Amino acid sequence: MKITRIQVYQVDLPLEHPYWLSGGRLKFDVLDATLVRVETDTGLTGWGEGTPWGHTYVPAHGPGIRAGIQTMAPFVIGLDPRRVLEVERAMDQALPGHHYAKSPIDMACWDIAGQAANLPIADLMGGGSRTPRPIASSVGAKTVEETRTVIERYRQRGYVAHSVKIGGDVARDIARIRDVEAMRRDGEIILYDVNRGWSRQQALRVMSATQDLDVMFEQPCETLDDIAAICGKHAAPVSVDESLVTLQDATRIARDGIAEVFGIKLNRVGGLTKAARMRDVALAHGIDMFVMATGGSVLADTEALHLAATIPDAHCHAVWACQDMITVDIADGRGPRNVHGHLHLPEAPGLGVHPDEDALGPPVAVYA
Repeated sequence: MKITRIQVYQVDLPLEHPYWLSGGRLKFDVLDATLVRVETDTGLTGWGEGTPWGHTYVPAHGPGIRAGIQTMAPFVIGLDPRRVLEVERAMDQALPGHHYAKSPIDMACWDIAGQAANLPIADLMGGGSRTPRPIASSVGAKTVEETRTVIERYRQRGYVAHSVKIGGDVARDIARIRDVEAMRRDGEIILYDVNRGWSRQQALRVMSATQDLDVMFEQPCETLDDIAAICGKHAAPVSVDESLVTLQDATRIARDGIAEVFGIKLNRVGGLTKAARMRDVALAHGIDMFVMATGGSVLADTEALHLAATIPDAHCHAVWACQDMITVDIADGRGPRNVHGHLHLPEAPGLGVHPDEDALGPPVAVYA
């Protein structure tokens, strides 16, 4: 089997509500999605998606994905997509770094490999837990009142896990955390996501002021060095998100005890192939995980669900999915959807969902 052609599509995914990170420092209204269709000489076709969270969140943006695919396409056409390690090495040699540009091709190759084996990707990877995974909401709000409103909106949709965005103002963050904890329901999973929005002193002040609440924080400071510098000065468990990009990051976090949880974003780390190594480092060191699509459609959500299904149930807190935040559906209701706040692993081979090509429009690039 050989890759014969790659088609690239660009789709705007408007958000249902304006979205803020870091206490209102960053605002987002629409996501720039890149979809890839990888064709083979056997007739099997795989789909992948790369949707960064805008261009101001981390070093990734939609045009960069499409430029990266243009650079890498000549190096992967002709390869067997089932040999995902060979495809990974070809992309790494053609374009060092830029993992976010490699993720959609990696996803499409896993999709083809699963179809060829007649197995869902999670089963092909050796996992395949059928325990439904809680979906973590993403509560991007600026005030205590708005935070309550957004959490309640997600509760009405069945959500039991919430990622509450904070950061930027110590007094406001302490007030919001205490307010959310006062309204927390039994069994709810709540993660306070700072998105790098605190300096070291701000992080210590908030963590100290809320230590009686036994809460978890995600990415409290800008870098791993910052998080490491304060990790012995507070008692709160920490999840690393934006600073978990490479396998070297994962091994450093595990070795130095910088964090207790990994937030693995598939697009940011380069796809399933690279994310699986981070998963194994985490499991070997007793580190739990959240698994997330950086953003995007049900395709990106499904990829995250497949990785989550390869993690033992006790070590996977939740998956973050974006489909309930966007106003367009490129798959016409197909694929894993919110059922009482959970996603269920598809039984179809491969990814388990493909887009409606009529909803994508013509490709913006074709490589053969």
